Amino acid sequence: MGPEGLISGASGGSSGGGVARVVADIAPHRIAQPPLLTPIPRSMHSSSLSVPRKMEGHGEMGLIGEKIDTGLMVRMRDDEYESRSGSDNVEGASGDDLDAGDDQRPKKKKYHRHTPHQIQELEVFFKECPHPDEKQRLELSRRLRLETKQVKFWFQNRRTQMKTQLERHENLMLKQDNDKLKAENDIMRGAMANPICNNCGGPAIPGQISFEEHQLRIENARLKDELNRICALANKFLGRPLLSLPAPISLPSSNSGLELAVGRNGIGGLSSIGTSLHMGLDLGDGVLSTSSAMPLIKPPMGLMGNEAPVDRSMFIDLALLAMDELIKMAQTDSPLWIKSLDGGKETLNYEEYKRTFSPSIGSKPAGFVTEATRDTGMVIINSLALVETLMDTGRWKDMFPCTVARAATIEWITTGTAGIRNGALQVMHAELQVLSPLVSVRQLKFLRFCKQQAEGVWAVVDVSLDISQEGTNVQPFVNCRKLPSGVVVQDLPNGYSKITWIEHSEYDESCIHQLYRSFISAGMGFGAQRWVATLQRQCEFLAILMSSSIPNEDQTAVISSAGRSSMLKLAQRMTDNFCSGVCASTARNWTSLHVGNVGEDVRVMTRKNLDDPGEPHGIVLSAATSVWMPVAQSRLFDFLRDDRLRSEWDILSTGRPIQEMVHIAKGHKQGNCVSLLRGSPTNANENNMLILQETWSDASGSVVVYAPVDIPSINVVMGGGDSAYVALLPSGFAILPDEPSSYGRPHNCNRTMIKSGDNGTDGGGCLLTVGFQILLDSQPTAKLTVESVETVNNLISCTIQKIKAALKVT
Repeated sequence: MGPEGLISGASGGSSGGGVARVVADIAPHRIAQPPLLTPIPRSMHSSSLSVPRKMEGHGEMGLIGEKIDTGLMVRMRDDEYESRSGSDNVEGASGDDLDAGDDQRPKKKKYHRHTPHQIQELEVFFKECPHPDEKQRLELSRRLRLETKQVKFWFQNRRTQMKTQLERHENLMLKQDNDKLKAENDIMRGAMANPICNNCGGPAIPGQISFEEHQLRIENARLKDELNRICALANKFLGRPLLSLPAPISLPSSNSGLELAVGRNGIGGLSSIGTSLHMGLDLGDGVLSTSSAMPLIKPPMGLMGNEAPVDRSMFIDLALLAMDELIKMAQTDSPLWIKSLDGGKETLNYEEYKRTFSPSIGSKPAGFVTEATRDTGMVIINSLALVETLMDTGRWKDMFPCTVARAATIEWITTGTAGIRNGALQVMHAELQVLSPLVSVRQLKFLRFCKQQAEGVWAVVDVSLDISQEGTNVQPFVNCRKLPSGVVVQDLPNGYSKITWIEHSEYDESCIHQLYRSFISAGMGFGAQRWVATLQRQCEFLAILMSSSIPNEDQTAVISSAGRSSMLKLAQRMTDNFCSGVCASTARNWTSLHVGNVGEDVRVMTRKNLDDPGEPHGIVLSAATSVWMPVAQSRLFDFLRDDRLRSEWDILSTGRPIQEMVHIAKGHKQGNCVSLLRGSPTNANENNMLILQETWSDASGSVVVYAPVDIPSINVVMGGGDSAYVALLPSGFAILPDEPSSYGRPHNCNRTMIKSGDNGTDGGGCLLTVGFQILLDSQPTAKLTVESVETVNNLISCTIQKIKAALKVT
């Protein structure tokens, strides 16, 4: 056998044919080639090219996912390396002896084993130069007292062993990838074989099913959730599970608790507030509950619907680009922003923006316009708590209740590191709203990425997923796209945080009524100012709620802490339902109606309630419209919340005097509160009328929402009972500021301007939205009539006219 035969035998035994077979089984598209070896003497074959043993402290799987460190591999124990690195050499063997043919049997020679010192010197040199030239080999042989061929063969075998280790590592990684692909394939097959219904969580049935069966399945899912809640309450209050009920299904961890750290130098009279505050009004049974968050069953692969699977690395690259853009846009002295002459409002410098950034989600669609806003402020919440709120869909919706209509996490790309949200990335779906039927709800699907920038400094960025990034050719209806937007949070030493909020979007202006176009284009509807103002108001409310020194409440009825929490939770549900009826989000299944006698600016919708205990059973009709009022926002808000003036606009009060029984403060402003009002009876046979009302106001707008409630139900709630079974049909008002100074442009010509000082105005006005929900008929077989629609339309018109008459405006 010649040298060629020795090469074939050595490579086949170590990593040649065996490696190729293993890789062929794992990934057919990647076939490992046998290593190319230099000729090795026949006498060295048996001892020098034995199959390498495992590294000390490492099995074969020890190298998976690790970077191969050549320095580590050359620092093996000397006694291990002697048998596998070609250290056993024939003493005094010449080149002629080594190249002899098979017919001439070599004489038995005395073997020479390298000393530990020689091996150490060879290893050190190999680490610096794995391929020494002839001059370097001569120098090594002289210095180590070895023959030149011994040095040459040592380096050949050392390189062969290194290559073998690398090939084994690659094969193991390929095998691991193959196992992961098989597991994902099994998940996909299982999902296809057992589809799940997103509405009720049960198995999907191919083909059409009856409406009754569909309702039964949804009711079954609701009853299961109710059973879980009852079992959880039993475990909490009784200290043991209910024996007569099956074991409760494990509930997910509560998303309604927001951990906030409040400093001792907090708002107003706050002193020594605990370092942790729970958001979500989850005091006992929860107040700011997350039950309204959009339920969604995540598909095993892909994003939503018929979308194809995508490469997650693409999401990571997009998120990193968006984060870089957000940080640059948030810099205080950035040339990307141009300040107004009064130093207040900032405008994006689009020319500088285009020079600085390349488009991250493709070009702007035809007919879309751009809005960009930036705002800063201080909030009583620390950076970690705010990050947790933004990265949790339930907490996010609870913190911005009138802005976020629905929210859901479609898929987590990564959940962060070291138990915190640093590096967390998720795909989300959300519906954003402005409280007016004349502004379409914004449907968004986007990435949300969180990253810690420094100690006490965090950034959370949103960026829409472009159609080309989703791996599908099906173009969905999209009326808005988010360019890199988000918030940078910096902790302050007094328990507050400084936030810089940026909103940058492209949207279809044709979806917005002419009355609201200048309002939206100025960033007042979805811009940074609204997010910052809402966050400040909500954090102030939570701080007051959790403090031991609650502001004095002027009320005739005494209410416990549990009753206060239950009342706040009921008020939150009332306001959410009001927003749903005004904005027509998919949070509730409304059906739009078009009646000839109703104006185009009035949105009329209906829904049949059969199983929701939070609403009266029967046909519910909702009607809402928006008008411009030549009155300042603050004056109109004070007028609508004044109990003494309620009879001037509230048709249902029928001129009765109204008295406030319960007052729960939600902020230091007097108008930010939840109240229980009582109408005095006009005769002895008439029962008292109770009204639950929530009011709040900030820089972004004001809200007055109310609903009639019956006395037995509200007594249960005030005693700390469950508020989910109190039926509500809310009505109310949303007031948005519409000052000329906020836009830097004049009002439309159809808005009559009033001189400063007339009727208490300041030369501006506001946008008033009026919404009513009424029960038409409680019978299951009830049908909607044209007269019913005209009745609620007349109710809206009459209310607006009464308000104008009371304020003496036209």
